[in-house]
Amino acid sequence: MTHRQTAAIVLAAGLGTRMNSDLPKALHPLAGRPMVLMVLDTLVEAGIDRAVVVIGPESEPHAETIRAHSLSPEIAYQHDRLGTGHAVLAARDALAGFDGDILILFAGDPLITATTCQAVMAKRDEGPAVVVVGKRPADPGNNGRLILGSDGALERIVEARDASPEELAIDLCNAGIMAVDGTRLFDWLGQIGNDNAKGEYYLTDIVGLARGEGAVCAVVEADDEEVMGIDSRADLARAEAIVQNRLRARAMAGGATLLDPDTVYFSWDTKLGRDVTVGPNVVFGPGVTVGANVDIRAFCHLEGAAVEEGAIIGPFARLRPGARIGVDAHIGNFVEIKNAEIGTGAKANHLSYVGDASVGAGANIGAGTITCNYDGYLKHVTEIGAGAFIGSNTALVAPVRVGAGAITGAGSVITKDVLADALAVARGQQKEVPGWAKRQRDAQEKNKLAKEKKNKDKN
Repeated sequence: MTHRQTAAIVLAAGLGTRMNSDLPKALHPLAGRPMVLMVLDTLVEAGIDRAVVVIGPESEPHAETIRAHSLSPEIAYQHDRLGTGHAVLAARDALAGFDGDILILFAGDPLITATTCQAVMAKRDEGPAVVVVGKRPADPGNNGRLILGSDGALERIVEARDASPEELAIDLCNAGIMAVDGTRLFDWLGQIGNDNAKGEYYLTDIVGLARGEGAVCAVVEADDEEVMGIDSRADLARAEAIVQNRLRARAMAGGATLLDPDTVYFSWDTKLGRDVTVGPNVVFGPGVTVGANVDIRAFCHLEGAAVEEGAIIGPFARLRPGARIGVDAHIGNFVEIKNAEIGTGAKANHLSYVGDASVGAGANIGAGTITCNYDGYLKHVTEIGAGAFIGSNTALVAPVRVGAGAITGAGSVITKDVLADALAVARGQQKEVPGWAKRQRDAQEKNKLAKEKKNKDKN
């Protein structure tokens, strides 16, 4: 059966008190991606048609970030935190007249996969009015318990603090995620009371209401790790480890070799081509694209950079935002590239900074070269032509252009444009005094012996 139109309500109004942060919990990142946006990414992958994100008023400064997501979610506000049922009810106006299926998720549970979302919606297509995601954690603890009937259908959900000892012995727990018939959801929510240990309106009470009307409720089980909730910095660290393992597995399945996978850290949007090799202790910040057959050696950091096919990066290289590394180019140890284009086959192999620059094909940047791009007020551009050779320890004071095939002498400070195929040398003239070094050593030795004799006579 093909399922009906689907909408999702993402609950993101949690204060995250245990995060001890000024940033709302839903905006804390995993692999560089705010958790709420990760959930929206999953909804797109799962084929959900539309979404409403419920936030608290303190998240208003971040509302545009959420709206800018490709799913174009609507924003609803929960001004008073009166429980999960109350939070979902905040989306009622945004979904007025919607008669499809509604998937309810939490921004603080960002590890949910599209596969599980699709399984929940597929189960809903079979007829149950409510489908709840269950889990079997090693320690059920304070999780709500799912109470099943003899036919395997879900009869009710009981919160741990309201459960009897017999109910607490059940290991099938509520993961919080559910899919509900959109034509009845808000009617059921309107009937929920708050006569419970916390005095809140529990979303889980709709199961009892649905059963009371003769509707069927069902459970889809998910792996406990996938439905892990994030409520503290420690939880965030554990979730980051899970996300990184997923990203590493995805990179290797896509044809990349990770020499020491556990030490490579990805961002959510890192793109690696086939036959890329990544050495140990490499970090990918957001916005990195790497072409095929690239070798990224140990201890490199890349962010906002594009690396084309066959290039060699590192070891110990840093590519900052705007770095564009051409085909077969070499960026070596302790070289930093920022907002600069390095042409095909160009090389900067040692101890250099190239910022706000263009380096032509086949050019060579000698060790210790610096593009002096900032004058204290503005950034300026350095242009290095194809085949140019920049001598070691050259300072290129931008704005400046070195023509194709030109050479700068080692130790030069280049402040004026250099013509193509010219040699530019800008350093103090070397002066030599014959015999000075020997005379200096003899004088120092004589002075040392005199001091030693004087000290001996005193004693």
